[in-house]
Amino acid sequence: MELSEKNGAVLFQVKAQPRSSKSRIAGAYDRGVKVTLKAAPVDDAANEECCALFAKVFGFPVSRLCIVSGRSSRNKTLRVEGVSAEEVSRLLRPYIGGEGA
Repeated sequence: MELSEKNGAVLFQVKAQPRSSKSRIAGAYDRGVKVTLKAAPVDDAANEECCALFAKVFGFPVSRLCIVSGRSSRNKTLRVEGVSAEEVSRLLRPYIGGEGA
């Protein structure tokens, strides 16, 4: 998994699968993380659910997360404010296996 730090934030790739039976981190995917989302990709619902899912996993307020590219695509870049790449890697490790940054 590739993480990049920029201006006090961490960016990483997310592959989203909307309209799934449940919302969860499904594991590592290519250079990022694959997620399944219950929400449909309508009216930004899937994007909001994606941010909320990672906020819950990280234990951060959802206001610290945003999608910086790919809002209308399955492939997204997520930005997490006020955290290091090392911490994001540590928090995601249980969901994506032994892979780190």
